[in-house]
Amino acid sequence: MKKHTITLGAGCFWCVEAVFGRAEGVLSVQSGYMGGKEEEATYEAVCSGTTDHAEVVQIVYDGVALERLLEVFWAIHDPTTPNRQGHDIGPQYRSVIFYHEAQQKEIIRASMASVASAFTQPLCTQVLPAMPFYPAESYHENYFNTHPHAGYCQAVITPKLEKFRRFFPHLAKRHAP
Repeated sequence: MKKHTITLGAGCFWCVEAVFGRAEGVLSVQSGYMGGKEEEATYEAVCSGTTDHAEVVQIVYDGVALERLLEVFWAIHDPTTPNRQGHDIGPQYRSVIFYHEAQQKEIIRASMASVASAFTQPLCTQVLPAMPFYPAESYHENYFNTHPHAGYCQAVITPKLEKFRRFFPHLAKRHAP
């Protein structure tokens, strides 16, 4: 099977990484930054809100259709709130999809059209061509698995994982952490 890459921003990358790291057909998930005007991105700079980067996860997949991954994407965050997910506020937490292949853009647009009526507000998710990806600092990688009892993990990430398992059992890896 051919490997594909998609980069998703749906709020804090710890949440998105934890969910997609448990999805069948996903080979790897890496937290990082994309979409900004600076040539390098660091957590501190991105959190300042001045670089225009979003917190994202870069997903490499081959055993699942992009349409299925997008179903999960729409379900695990609020794509109608610009620059905000829950208590996380700022442009780095915006809803954004960076496509890496031309046909992905068509799939994304069709997916957006099919879910738009499920929301009471219009979708504000940006759809953009992939830009340079800057990996997050090592302490962000695999954050939920290494800090499952941290307050943020318990309050924000655990409910997203429970939602993923409840609504997408067919997409959950059998041997996920």
